[in-house]
Amino acid sequence: MFRGGAQDLATEGLAAGGGGRAVALVRPARFPQFDKLIDSPLGTAVDRLAGADLVVDLGARIGSREWFRGLFTCLSLCTAAGLMVPDFRPIRLPAEPQMGAAQYEQARTLAIAPLALGADTGRRLAPTAQVETLGDTPERPRVELTATLGQGDGFVRVLERAGVARNEAAQVATLVERAVPLDDLRAGTRMDLVLGRRESKRDARPLENLGFRARFDLKLAVERVDGDLRLQRIPIRVDNTPLRIQGRVGSSLYRSARAAGLPAGAIETFIKAVSQKLSMRSIGSDARFDAIVEHARAETGEVKVGELLYAGITEGKKKVQMLKWAAGGRQQWYEASGVGESKGVMQRPVLGHLTSTFGMRMHPILGYSRMHQGVDFGAPMGAPIVAATDGVIAFAGRHGGHGNYVRISHSGGIATGYAHMSRIIARVGERVRQGQLIGYVGSTGLSTGPHLHYEMYRDGRPINPTSLKFTTVQQLSGRELANFRAKLSNLLAVRVAGPAAASETPEKNAEAADRAKPRKG
Repeated sequence: MFRGGAQDLATEGLAAGGGGRAVALVRPARFPQFDKLIDSPLGTAVDRLAGADLVVDLGARIGSREWFRGLFTCLSLCTAAGLMVPDFRPIRLPAEPQMGAAQYEQARTLAIAPLALGADTGRRLAPTAQVETLGDTPERPRVELTATLGQGDGFVRVLERAGVARNEAAQVATLVERAVPLDDLRAGTRMDLVLGRRESKRDARPLENLGFRARFDLKLAVERVDGDLRLQRIPIRVDNTPLRIQGRVGSSLYRSARAAGLPAGAIETFIKAVSQKLSMRSIGSDARFDAIVEHARAETGEVKVGELLYAGITEGKKKVQMLKWAAGGRQQWYEASGVGESKGVMQRPVLGHLTSTFGMRMHPILGYSRMHQGVDFGAPMGAPIVAATDGVIAFAGRHGGHGNYVRISHSGGIATGYAHMSRIIARVGERVRQGQLIGYVGSTGLSTGPHLHYEMYRDGRPINPTSLKFTTVQQLSGRELANFRAKLSNLLAVRVAGPAAASETPEKNAEAADRAKPRKG
């Protein structure tokens, strides 16, 4: 409210006591026209507006005039804020028009191209009057070039990159496919091409001749005869006589064998084969090694060294002879007497987590403590179960609390059992390999949920399946033993290679590096 002077303002402030809302306008003494403004209707409206409470507590006096005024104020402010929200829709601008030929050439001349792309950008000087334009440039009648098949590259694509037309490249691929599968061509295969004369520069040159080595013992040539492409097979004679290398062990078997010309991979296989019968530490420096590897020599001079076939160690009266032989679909090392060994561990029969171990435990269904003669693997219903190692199915069917149960007999008196299956795949008397499917996880028998109960027996007594390491002994007999001994005799009849033959192996550079290394001891 308005008062007449400063004294009235002070009096009104004291009367309010600080607890009320008092608004006073001091009337300046020097401006008498201010009195007329205060007494006018505008001053009266300003006085009322100043006394109004726009910030109202909407939780109090609900339904009163002040409450509706505060609600109106709140809604007005929210509406004003909503109206001022910016427009987040994407701004659509007209697309730039595509450059014309002249504009593209101008932009291209101002660019910088790398040397790998020919570096044909940049401005050039215009020709002078001394430059004469030729009507047509002469072409070479034949173009001879070389193409190389890269890793993961396609045969047709290589020919197209060399300049062969697409239809001729596909025709050549069809001819080559009849002799050798295109997938068997090794990366790095070099192809010699001859392209002939063409009628127009816009056309691809016709293929006149193509030659490359498809295999170690075969070369292919594609020639144009009377306008048609024809394939010619050129066999390459290959001598497959194995390479035999002998030497003294000395301070290091590995270094001595490398110095004699044996490839590094063959030496590693040699050590693994010999270590089945004797400890490498027990081999003295005076012992002699004897190794025979696959060796192929083409008539064109190329040499290819393959896998190790025979490994032998002789030290005094002690002699170890190991020969690689395939029996029952598997290759392993056998002694000269025909006895072979393979060592390892059982494969886990199912992909799952171990939920119960071997030993005494409280049975979850029977409610009392008893011996748990195996281990449990938690796995989802229907998960595949495989054989832990090679063997013969001794039982397959319902087996009391085991539910659907399979038992496999292995060599050496070892047997394994697989219980609670939902479905059995194996049949009694069937011979299974390690990792072969025999059934699926289930919850049959005394089981609280889907899992595999896995057991292992030695001579009929249960043992802990997680602690077994096995050794399988195989003895060749009959005709197979005769064939084994015949192969051993043929290999031992191979003459020892001299230093020249050894130096022709593909790893002669690595051998030279090994010879340069200082020896210890």
